[in-house]
Amino acid sequence: MERALVTIVSAGKAAQAAPPNQLTVVRRDGNSTAFDPTKISVALSKAFLAVEGSEAGASHRVRDLIADLTAKVVDALTGRGRHSVQVEDIQDQVELALMRAGEHQVARAYVLYREERAKARTPENAAELSTSDSTNNTPARPVINVRAADGSTTPLDVDRLRVIVAEAAAGLDAVDAELILDETLGSCYDGIAQHEVELALVMAARGYVETEPEYSYAAARLLLDQIRRETLGRVHGEARQASQADMATAYVDYFPQYIQTGIDAGLLDPELATFDLAKLAAAIKPERDLNFAFLGLQTLYDRYLLHIDKTRFELPQAFFLRVAMGISLKEEHREDRAIEFYELLSSMRFMSSTPTLFNSGTTRPQLSSCFLTTVDDDLSGIFAGIRNNALLAKYSGGLGNDWTPVRGIGAKIRGTNGESQGVVPFLKIANDTAVAVNQGGKRKGAVCAYLETWHMDIEEFLDLRKNTGDERRRTHDMNTANWVPDLFLQRVESGGDWTLFSPDEVPDLHDLYGAAFKTAYENYEHKADQGEIRVFRRVKAVDLWRRMLTVLFETGHPWITFKDACNLRSPQQHDGVVHSSNLCTEITLNTTVDETAVCNLGSVNLVAHLTDTGLDAELLKRTVKTAVRMLDNVIDVNFYTTPESERANQRHRPVGLGLMGFADALFALRIPYSSDAAVAFADSSMEQISYHAIEASSDLAAERGRYQTYEGSLWSQGILPIDSLELLRQARNGDLTVDTSKQLDWDALRGKVLREGMRNSNVLAIAPTATISNICGVSQSIEPIYRNLFVKSNMSGEFTVANPYLVADLKARGLWDQVMVSDLKYHDGILSQIDRVPADLQELYATAFEMDPLWLVKAASRRQKWLDQAQSLNLYMTAPSGKALDELYRSAWRYGLKTTYYLRSQSATHVEKSTLQGTDGRLNAVPVALPEPTGAVCSIEDPDCEACQ
Repeated sequence: MERALVTIVSAGKAAQAAPPNQLTVVRRDGNSTAFDPTKISVALSKAFLAVEGSEAGASHRVRDLIADLTAKVVDALTGRGRHSVQVEDIQDQVELALMRAGEHQVARAYVLYREERAKARTPENAAELSTSDSTNNTPARPVINVRAADGSTTPLDVDRLRVIVAEAAAGLDAVDAELILDETLGSCYDGIAQHEVELALVMAARGYVETEPEYSYAAARLLLDQIRRETLGRVHGEARQASQADMATAYVDYFPQYIQTGIDAGLLDPELATFDLAKLAAAIKPERDLNFAFLGLQTLYDRYLLHIDKTRFELPQAFFLRVAMGISLKEEHREDRAIEFYELLSSMRFMSSTPTLFNSGTTRPQLSSCFLTTVDDDLSGIFAGIRNNALLAKYSGGLGNDWTPVRGIGAKIRGTNGESQGVVPFLKIANDTAVAVNQGGKRKGAVCAYLETWHMDIEEFLDLRKNTGDERRRTHDMNTANWVPDLFLQRVESGGDWTLFSPDEVPDLHDLYGAAFKTAYENYEHKADQGEIRVFRRVKAVDLWRRMLTVLFETGHPWITFKDACNLRSPQQHDGVVHSSNLCTEITLNTTVDETAVCNLGSVNLVAHLTDTGLDAELLKRTVKTAVRMLDNVIDVNFYTTPESERANQRHRPVGLGLMGFADALFALRIPYSSDAAVAFADSSMEQISYHAIEASSDLAAERGRYQTYEGSLWSQGILPIDSLELLRQARNGDLTVDTSKQLDWDALRGKVLREGMRNSNVLAIAPTATISNICGVSQSIEPIYRNLFVKSNMSGEFTVANPYLVADLKARGLWDQVMVSDLKYHDGILSQIDRVPADLQELYATAFEMDPLWLVKAASRRQKWLDQAQSLNLYMTAPSGKALDELYRSAWRYGLKTTYYLRSQSATHVEKSTLQGTDGRLNAVPVALPEPTGAVCSIEDPDCEACQ
């Protein structure tokens, strides 16, 4: 393992034990500079890369050899008692060291490089190079014929390729259009199919993404040309192609025909044809098609753009406008609202959730993201719950099931006078249902099962995701979460016992929390001691807690979520109980057997609202106001697949506005994630979003009316989310570590809510945003950066992702080169092992596994005080231990978090060590052998993990 930590440029470390700091280098211009051994390592690295290719960067042999050679060169230069050396002296020693090591090919490459540089330095050669016409020496290319779909052939239109590549490179200073064109032509052959030419263009550009992130935008624009050809041909009924320059007029002509094509195919709602399509088409901004990075546009193409028999007929701006129209259907001024919503989506200042993007404006507009259900304790109720799972998952819903009411193992079944097998066999059926109903192949059906910690089957529940044991009692495809009452953690801290019950004998525990739960629970413990409870078992609370944390580390499940914090701070505690969260742990809504909680999600792109000094408060306010209106509209145009979901959504009207791009915003503001400044920014940014979202919902209440169950809610009592912290503090007798500071005028907003009411029972929730953040090209949700260079996997394939902020900083300091790329690959995108990266950049761009996870908890705590729901909070630990896990999760509880999400240890997704070029993405997917994960089994970008989609 220690060998793997040796980096190319760290070779100078050992050498620096000698006195090289006293040595100076006399440059060719006569100036002197301090001797830097790392430059020798870099020069050697470049020579090995030139001879052996990218594979050299991942070779332990090569890295150890470079370290040894560097040390020998340093010894040779410093061992003679000299105080200065010439550049040529250093280069001579490098050549000599390579020859003595038997690396003759590498030495020859190094010599040739020296000769070329020397020749280029002569005035006459520099002038010759600057005035030479490369086209005069380029041999004529053979004629290449392109085969169309109907079998006919035409000569390859190189001039058009040149136009398309030039457009793709326009405004991208680091992109070389001729390089893309030459590589594309080099990949073409006589008789090549048209789609292969388009593929060659994209592949030529994206092969350079690892060394220059701007090529991702060039690749996206080349893919866009392919989409235009496919889409315009399908809509117009004949082969058509258009450059980006043509799209200002082409979109106007295309859009009405696109709407009619979708209606004729039975895909779009015929009501869309009643809009003023000419007015809407005129509002389209074709230039925004250029804002996609390759991963975003490929994801959009693969999963979102509408198709007929797998031929797309929807262009990106038509997609955004179609979504906006679908959400505007019941607005009084539909066109104006549709344009307003389109502006927000196409600018990517806000993005609706995936179900809304999939289905808005279609004939089945199921636009809601999350559904929470409670499963009743009888066969009809259980299978009704599983049936509802299937119906809700069919149209892209993510599910959270409360299974606590189902009786435990050994409980009596009155109808047969037998004993129950417990909840696990039914969870197995729910698991298999999620696999079977996969939303038409768009993404896997996904469900999370919740069980309260006092349930008799809790220990079997902990084992559901294990890879050993009876497969009939395992659920490998279903997420699981613990629903933990405060009393349990208080027993853990006091070293007390914990009693497990079957819910059929303690039915009210399911609906109680806080002091009422404690009283009832202790009463049932007394009854058990008196022999009045038939099925129960007593364990040490700390032993069960240890097992919960151990299984969480081993399998990634069950997640830890906190029942009392969710309920005591719920605005709707007058009208029911929060029995679980959802698939991704950010939704905390009441459920009953008769009501399925529904939430409609969308996220503000935080980095799109930044100025040089921080957030643009006025722009953010406008974005949030429009976004909340869009989310509220979803409730009224939504297609409900079950009566339980429609009933709940119409009565309470909850929505969940969140955010994404948090890490990007920190990079732009030069704030390390592991810092008090980052925690403060998490606080202030969430405060602004919360304030404007609550204000927007209150404005809608004045315009449209309050939600039905408003009276009696915390809102109606003037208790806002920031105020509800006091309810939690009181219930815990002050045992709560939460900062309650604020910056905005909350008294004024509190008065407004009391006057006008609220349109929505809940307004705020931070979802994972993995796919929509890909579309927008920003970091996921509130996540720290995963790696600075890595291969990202999702249902669209594998994609090279380089941190553009880091690349820009390294370029500015003259440190971005092939050796740096090689080092980043070798160290999985982590900077701390690369010595020549300055300390301030190592701190700013520290990855998720390099930081103390308590920083994530602190930032989440500052956000949670402003949220009426919760947040999807992943926690990262490089080397988890029992003590560290215990401290982390108890801190999360004490800091007032409502839920936590995945515990992630080192992921299975690593940068391929040999090379990234030509291996990423669906277009040219090549199987890559990856190391096995350690710890939690869900990798950070697992394409099979619904939470990552």
